[in-house]
Amino acid sequence: MIDRRHVLTLVGPALLGLAVATPALAQAPAMSRPTAFAFSFAGLDDGRLRLAEHAGKPILIVNTASLCGYTPQFAGLQQLWTRYRDRGLLIVGVPSNDFGGQEPGGAAEINKTAHGEYGVTFPLTAKADVKGPSAHPFYKWAALERPGEGPRWNFHKYLIGHDGHIAASFSSQIEPTDPRVIAAIEKELQ
Repeated sequence: MIDRRHVLTLVGPALLGLAVATPALAQAPAMSRPTAFAFSFAGLDDGRLRLAEHAGKPILIVNTASLCGYTPQFAGLQQLWTRYRDRGLLIVGVPSNDFGGQEPGGAAEINKTAHGEYGVTFPLTAKADVKGPSAHPFYKWAALERPGEGPRWNFHKYLIGHDGHIAASFSSQIEPTDPRVIAAIEKELQ
């Protein structure tokens, strides 16, 4: 004869939508979330920029465009790079034509603007999509990491913390040298 109390003890929680831990499940290791350090970018001129090579250090990733009203932010980004690179900050410019078609050229034109006009010395990647289904994997990850905080225009800034997760996100309107950006960088460099 089947004891109904025994059946209810085993089946009851499942009927109520409660999880029942079994020893095998209870001891399974938790899966860790990927970090920004899992991604890499093609370089503007050649090579690869692997974020894993900068693990444990903060990284400011900015989608850029040469013909945008925010293009002068290259100067502020260069100021941050000059000020903090020796302390471990990496700045990465990701040229993108996603907003207003404001990055229509290739590597030569991007270099002319960034290096020639603004004196940029921080790394630039190859042109990449930062939104939509063809977005670079980093930007797809960032959209999951920080829903609703993705780039809405050129010069959106993601600050990756020393733990590899997004520590802060700054819209295009926030200048790179804004005190909020400086404070977030300083916090990650401690």
